[in-house]
Amino acid sequence: MDGVSAVRFYTLVSVLAIVSGVWMINEIPQAVIVQDEMESFAELDTVSASDEEESGSDDSPEMRNDGGEESSESTKNIPTGLVAGGGAALGSLAVGSILFEAMRVTVLIALATPLLARMKVNREDMLTRGRVLGYLEANAGIHFSALRDALGLANGVTAYHLHTLEGHGEVISWRDGKLRRYAVSSLSKEKLSRIRNPIAGTRLAILEVLGDSGQIGLNGSEIRKKLQISRQLLSHHLNELKSANLVEAASDSRRPNWRLSSIGLTTLSSSRELARSEATG
Repeated sequence: MDGVSAVRFYTLVSVLAIVSGVWMINEIPQAVIVQDEMESFAELDTVSASDEEESGSDDSPEMRNDGGEESSESTKNIPTGLVAGGGAALGSLAVGSILFEAMRVTVLIALATPLLARMKVNREDMLTRGRVLGYLEANAGIHFSALRDALGLANGVTAYHLHTLEGHGEVISWRDGKLRRYAVSSLSKEKLSRIRNPIAGTRLAILEVLGDSGQIGLNGSEIRKKLQISRQLLSHHLNELKSANLVEAASDSRRPNWRLSSIGLTTLSSSRELARSEATG
């Protein structure tokens, strides 16, 4: 069962529990009244039928009443528990949707898209999907909230159109921590790999510094001075960047300057575009 189906099943069970609990709460008082009346009639019949066993009949109703009260109390706890459990389940979905964008997208797709899908697809829907596709082509890897805000769409509408486009194979998505990111499916594998595995932290800072230095590049001491990091840490990250073909030596000397390779320039440019689109969104 995928996430969307799980959310729908979870919500259905929770709603059924609440509805059942409310119905039982309304029906139980009537059932208790009928039961009490039946017990009263039974007591009167017992007393009139056998006067010599009056003392025994006094004990018997009391025992039945005690048992009835325990049964009634236990019965009343069942609907209360159903309502509380269903409410807590729906509350957990709401809290998770607030804290995690990826979960919010799943809940929106599970609950909002079936309602919107029933509506007639019109020209405005097609224009909106065209806007979504165009924005994703220019801002591959943008996350759900940034896309929603950039296009000025509601949560449910955004989720509906993205889900529809993904179902048609025009859009792909992936989870990135608490976020869900989107891109058009026509991206090359190389570009998609760079977007799905972005350079971050210290390595991105190194690329930024080298990007500003042009083709001349910078030596290790100059990079360390700008970033205020240790020689060991710089050496580790430079080796990783070099293995990924993102940086290259500007000369054949023993301690060369380092500069961005063509792949490094493209990666840095993609990272800047993604950060810019999410900041303006």
